[in-house]
Amino acid sequence: MASATVENVNHLFEVRDLGKDYRSGDTVVHAIRNMDFHIDDGEFVGIMGQSGSGKSTLLSIMGGLNHPSRGRMLVDALDLYQLSSEQRADFRSEYIGIIFQSFQLITYLTVLENIKMPMAITGIRAGKQDEMAMSVLEKVGLGDKADRLPDQLSGGEQERVAIARAIVNNPPILLADEPTGNLDSATSDEIMRLLQQLNREGQTIIMVTHNPDSCRYSSRTIEVKDGNCYL
Repeated sequence: MASATVENVNHLFEVRDLGKDYRSGDTVVHAIRNMDFHIDDGEFVGIMGQSGSGKSTLLSIMGGLNHPSRGRMLVDALDLYQLSSEQRADFRSEYIGIIFQSFQLITYLTVLENIKMPMAITGIRAGKQDEMAMSVLEKVGLGDKADRLPDQLSGGEQERVAIARAIVNNPPILLADEPTGNLDSATSDEIMRLLQQLNREGQTIIMVTHNPDSCRYSSRTIEVKDGNCYL
């Protein structure tokens, strides 16, 4: 990986004077006006806000998917947006697992094949990929669903598959975008307890949500409103 600015900081994430603007015709939309905070290794942090508050934009920037308009995003002292797009992709594949809001499972692939997707560029041999995928599938309680297609699963089961896919490479950081947004309250609690258990096992989890009940499971909450954050 080419060199990028590395600073002597103790925080896993360091968000400094961060801003993100979008232009729509002659109008500039300030998705993120100014955010400044840090997250430490091993935390389970909820980022809570209503639709349009800037929280999903923030998560995409933290995951190296969306270049900010201003400010800096340091991850483990590395300035993420001084890297090239290829270097950020390498960084994501090694360090970050992402749980997308709408599952984003491939409908014509089996559960096991969906989970193996992040390993496609790792060079891990096929047999080992199957072993790793089955291991995380059993961890999320779906060891008997490996050969099912996504549309043969309930919403909660699809969410578990999305979690298994995000953790199959054992990334130290897990980003979750509204992981319970499409689920009933009982299933939501099951998913949140699973995330809490993953956090206890050592993964840093950053979760975007609009639901205060989900934040009961996190160690602390950052509130996002109108493009600003409140600690």
